[in-house]
Formats: sequence, C-alpha cells, structure tokens
Amino acid sequence: MRVLLLNGPNLNLLGTREPHIYGADTLADVEQRFAAEASALGLQSECFQTNHEGQMIDRIHAARLDGTAFIVINPGGWTHTSVALRDALAGVAIPVVEVHVSNVHRREAFRHHSYISGIAEGVIAGLGVFGYSAALQFVAGRLRAS
Repeated sequence: MRVLLLNGPNLNLLGTREPHIYGADTLADVEQRFAAEASALGLQSECFQTNHEGQMIDRIHAARLDGTAFIVINPGGWTHTSVALRDALAGVAIPVVEVHVSNVHRREAFRHHSYISGIAEGVIAGLGVFGYSAALQFVAGRLRAS
C-alpha cells in the first residue's frame, strides 16, 4: 500500500516562510515524519515537491502506474487557481486527501475556494504540520478497510 505525499509551490520554504502562519518545521521535517509514520503504519511512502505545475501534473500521471493507492496533497497556491491540477487528480482516479498547514478560511477571501476539495476524500486545514499526520492516519484506515 503506497501513499504519495505531494507538496506544491513555496512549500519548500516551510520553516522560514511566514513562520507565524506556517510554523517552524521544514519540509524536510515534514517528509521525514511522514515517511516514519507511514512505515509504522505498514505503508510505503514517497514525497515529492515542486514549484512547477507541469512537473506536479506529470508526477500525478505517473502515480496511476506506480502502485500509488492514495495521494495526500498540499497544493499550495494551486489550490485556488489550477483547474489543470484538479483535472489531473480526477483523471488518475486515485483517492486524495487535501492538506493545508494554515486555516485557509481565516485568511484572504481568495484562499476560501479550492478546486481540489470537490474531488477529495477529505480536507484538513489549520492544524499546522500535524495535518499531514492526520491525513496519513485517515489514509491508513481507509486502505485497511478496503
């Protein structure tokens, strides 16, 4: 059972970008914790981050052929702008959990709309980097039940 963690634009700056909003954990911290927690749950994991939309879409397309059973994604700014990302996720027919470190609903109005939420199994926002752990727990439960 393979879980793919995808992080979109600017998430490589976690730990230094607006720490009052996003906290002090780096993307490397998040990915190491995700891999360790996945392993403890008996899951395989892979982490991928890019600031380039085409690379993200290519990675999503590859997921349909590499045994990925679930995708956890923090689409970053693409959440609110990318129909192409939504179509890629819908097109591969792999279940998705959407994660946001900050509570997007307490922020600027443009952040309140997500192109991804309508196709996601679940959405986690505002729990800080713990949201990735919560998503992984959800995924593990879903995969065990199937």
